[in-house]
Amino acid sequence: MKKFILLFVAVFILSPCVSKAAQVIELTQTGCQFLESEGTDHQFSTHSSHDCEAINARSEKKRLATAKPMVLSPGEYIFRVKNRDVPYVLGFWLRGNGLSRLTLPTVSGGGIKIGGVRDYAITLKEGIYRYSCPLNPTPDYTLIVQ
Repeated sequence: MKKFILLFVAVFILSPCVSKAAQVIELTQTGCQFLESEGTDHQFSTHSSHDCEAINARSEKKRLATAKPMVLSPGEYIFRVKNRDVPYVLGFWLRGNGLSRLTLPTVSGGGIKIGGVRDYAITLKEGIYRYSCPLNPTPDYTLIVQ
């Protein structure tokens, strides 16, 4: 009987205290873009961030017009960012949009070499976010948490 009571306490009372595992969102970077965000590989050839600046000046507006915002629920996430084939070090930056940048959580970092992967853990709250790579200048993609 004692074991049954302990099991009951563990399963029905303590289990709500155990947080769910973070959901993993995989993002792949190639020259000047996140593949999943744009839904197509533009196959941009890039050897430096300056190449992306020129490419984005010509194409960013049109690319963002067709990119679908990512929509997630509030909670724990790991953004797993991969450098598929960019020949220089990349990073990731997720932050609130506009003035929300002051109140919403943010995560950033670099050091992703060609073929490398890095995880960025964050607890997302409701709001509108932007994410990008400043080192491989990508557009500012939209993330909506609702």
